[in-house]
Amino acid sequence: MSNIFCRCCFGKATYPKAGVDRANNRASNMDVSAELLDIENMRAFTYKDLRVATGDFRPENKIGQGGFGSVYKGTLQDGLLVAIKVLSADSRQGLKEFLTEITIISDIQHENLVKLHGYCVEGNHRILVYGYLKNGSLDHTLLGSGHCSINFTWEIRRKICIGVAKGLAYLHEEVQPHIIHRDIKASNILLDEDFTPKISDFGLAKLFPAHLTHISTRIAGTQGYLAPEYAIRGQLTRKADIYSFGVLVLEIVAGRPNQNRLLPVGEQYLLERVWLEYKEGELERMVDASVIEDVDVYEACRYLKIGLLCTQSLPKSRPSMSAVIKMLNDEIDLNEKDLSDPGLLSELAKYKTVKNNTSGTSSSGLGTHEDSRSYGNTETSYANASFTTVNGR
Repeated sequence: MSNIFCRCCFGKATYPKAGVDRANNRASNMDVSAELLDIENMRAFTYKDLRVATGDFRPENKIGQGGFGSVYKGTLQDGLLVAIKVLSADSRQGLKEFLTEITIISDIQHENLVKLHGYCVEGNHRILVYGYLKNGSLDHTLLGSGHCSINFTWEIRRKICIGVAKGLAYLHEEVQPHIIHRDIKASNILLDEDFTPKISDFGLAKLFPAHLTHISTRIAGTQGYLAPEYAIRGQLTRKADIYSFGVLVLEIVAGRPNQNRLLPVGEQYLLERVWLEYKEGELERMVDASVIEDVDVYEACRYLKIGLLCTQSLPKSRPSMSAVIKMLNDEIDLNEKDLSDPGLLSELAKYKTVKNNTSGTSSSGLGTHEDSRSYGNTETSYANASFTTVNGR
């Protein structure tokens, strides 16, 4: 019998699994290579290049670990410091997301977007090479539960809010076609040595042509940052990113993550707590106590109100990112008459429960999966709601 394949009585060829895997890898590599042929300004690294850069992926060079795989600090031959994101075979960042990240970010450059220097597609290796950012991700520094030596003064927090807003305004309004990031959150905001924020992880990004009102698509993102119209109906617009940005601003000013299950029930969700304090006229209570001595409390409360404005239930009530930048810089006033109930996570959970109880079909609702998506030492979650899944277009 041939050691290449055997035939059963029906004459169907049965290939050894290792041979099938190798064939699939070769086909996959050819598909990826074909997709990346037309990409300019993006270097294709060999696996050997990256082994050398990381000292053969030495454990002491590992700076991040998660469901996607590992991240290593490395030095290229020209001396450039890089962060090398090695996707594992079991990564939730599949081939489509890998290609999306490369193709979208290769054509855009902005001070507040992460720099992708290149990639490696060799054998079963899928690797992305980013510029190294010294101060890591916002969720592990400002919002992390462990010790952090960085003193996040009010000026630094203000700089981060404005920088992220500028990056989003560039994606939403200057790039053609527009780009919706779909996963704006603390773990995808990376900080350089000067605390300039960089938006990272474009694996879920969508192109948004100007003539469309919305895109109906599979829901993907992170629980707590998902806009209600997107989480419930799968309708994606730029206003979904603006909602996520609003949640992020609240986190930065308050110095705590948007969800904390260890707190009493009424305090677990940051957005709900901020809205309650706003209605009671006690918004200053939500300003992080660690900056209370060097902060302009009026300005910090104004930032919290901007966060609330960005998280309004109705998408049309949320401002554009260019308007947000002007509000953050105090160039235009925020009209508090425009503030109404925000889209709250607890209300979304109630909707899911009611839907499950009243419909004859089951629904996965919002489920989380741990997955570290940015190159920093971060943990990320996905939320998928199958009951609104519609074929993307």
